[in-house]
Amino acid sequence: MKRLLIALQFLTALPIKIRSEIQPQEFGRSLLYFPAVGLFIGIILACLSSALVFLPLLLKGALILVTSIIITAAMHLDGFADTCDGFYAARSREDALRIMRDSRIGVMGAVGIFCILLLKFTLIVSLPENILGRSLIMMAVFSRWSQSLACGMCGYARPAGKAKFFLEYARSSDVIIGGIATFLLFLFLCGIGAGILFIASFISVFLFITFARARIGGMTGDTIGATNEIAELAVLFLIAAKCAF
Repeated sequence: MKRLLIALQFLTALPIKIRSEIQPQEFGRSLLYFPAVGLFIGIILACLSSALVFLPLLLKGALILVTSIIITAAMHLDGFADTCDGFYAARSREDALRIMRDSRIGVMGAVGIFCILLLKFTLIVSLPENILGRSLIMMAVFSRWSQSLACGMCGYARPAGKAKFFLEYARSSDVIIGGIATFLLFLFLCGIGAGILFIASFISVFLFITFARARIGGMTGDTIGATNEIAELAVLFLIAAKCAF
C-alpha cells in the first residue's frame, strides 16, 4: 500500500500524506504501481467523457483535456516544456541540464506546450464516442507505464534530484510486469489490434528515451514528464489513425 501511495503522490496532484519514513529503495519499488495510477486517472477521464455526452463535442473535449491537466497539476507538461527548451536551445549536455532547471519557460517550451495540447485536443474530439472512454484509459495507463520504462532504462542525468531514487532503485522485473499488465489491458479494451497499437506506441516512447539518454546521459524529472506526454500523444494518434483506415 505504501508504494502505491508513493506512486499516487508522484504522479498526481492528490494530497497524499505518507506518515512513515520512506526508504530510498521504496521509490524505485513504486514503479510497479505506475500503471495502476494510470488506470485510476484513465477511469476518471472515461467516466467524465460518459457524463458529458450531452455537451457539444468541442466543449467536452476541452473539459476532458483540462481535467487531465488538473489531476496531475500540469507537472508532466512542465517537464515537457523544460525538455523542449533544453534540448532545442543548448549545444552541450551541461547547457541542456542548466536550461531545463531554469524555472522560466522559453519560446520553445511555450511552443511545445501549445502544440502538444492542440494535438491532444484535436485527437480527443476526433475519436468516435464509442471508443473514446477506452482510448483515454489506454492512454493514461500506457503513459504512466512509459515513465517506469524510462526509469528502468536510464540512470539519473544529474548528481542529485527529486527523481533520482526512482531511477537508482528501479527493478527490471517491475517494469516488465507493468508492461505485461498494460498490454493485457490493451488486449481487453482493444481486441485484435492491441498488439500493433502497443508495439507502435512502445517504439515511439523507446525512441525518445534513447534520444534523451544520448543527449543528456540519462533521465531527469523533466524528461520523465516529457515521456508521459509523448506516450499519451502516441496512443491517441495511433488509435485515431486506426479509426481513419
